[in-house]
Amino acid sequence: MTDSIADYLTRVRNAIMAKHRVVEVPASNVKKDITKILFEKGYILNYKFEEDGPQGTIKIALKYDPLTKVNAIKKLIRVSRPGMRKYTGYREMPRVINGLGIAIVSTSKGVMTDKEASVEKVGGEVLCYVY
Repeated sequence: MTDSIADYLTRVRNAIMAKHRVVEVPASNVKKDITKILFEKGYILNYKFEEDGPQGTIKIALKYDPLTKVNAIKKLIRVSRPGMRKYTGYREMPRVINGLGIAIVSTSKGVMTDKEASVEKVGGEVLCYVY
């Protein structure tokens, strides 16, 4: 598989459409960082890293509204792909839905949101948009 982050986002997207409560994805350091950001920003309910086998897995508990059964994540969009990387400086950081969503950026200081990257004054590769 060439794009493991796109696979991660697709698994989460498919679990949301199928109304699953929990989704399991193969682990990597970047995926762990993305999962932590999604939890901190309130897009997922909880997560758990399991170290089984050489790679390990991430179990993600998806967050739904109890009354309307609508998921907290409306869209997950992969921006930078292996065939076409998308880099941005901290001054040109993308605004997702005029600041209501987040862009997850891989920087030299680690994986962070667009707002955190602007405060730290670092640019990097825009991995995905979440809203």
